[in-house]
Amino acid sequence: MNCISHAETPLGGMLMASDGESLTGLWFVGQKNFAAGLSPDAIERECAVFDETRRWLDVYFSGREPDFRPALSPRGSDFQHRVWRRMAEIPWGKTVSYGEIARAIGSAAHPVGGAVAHNPILLILPCHRVIGADGALTGFDAGIERKLWLLRHEACNL
Repeated sequence: MNCISHAETPLGGMLMASDGESLTGLWFVGQKNFAAGLSPDAIERECAVFDETRRWLDVYFSGREPDFRPALSPRGSDFQHRVWRRMAEIPWGKTVSYGEIARAIGSAAHPVGGAVAHNPILLILPCHRVIGADGALTGFDAGIERKLWLLRHEACNL
């Protein structure tokens, strides 16, 4: 069963999606690629992973690095999953470039950029920590202003 629910954050409302057991999507309402891949039969319904996701968001927005992660099951290609796994390893307060991810997984930066842009689970899979080789804050579907806020929130060196 595909279900959805909502969460409020200091940066606006978010939509959560789940397959009933794992989180499959987390988007800011109105962002580019909003709810991409969401099943058309998804229904508004609470499930345990949404409670865990809200708890994760509460810890994150309180200024602390969460020491847990809800069960995740993002939908995507094998290549996207390789990129998303690498993104999940980026530490709190650090950034990496698209090129660094590309080198780590044996790819080119351009396809990595596409996979980062189609990250269906914002914040928990921290695509906001991926920046251009020159330090530019590029490519965040929820908006550069939010990306900058998130990086400052984590005290990243910009």
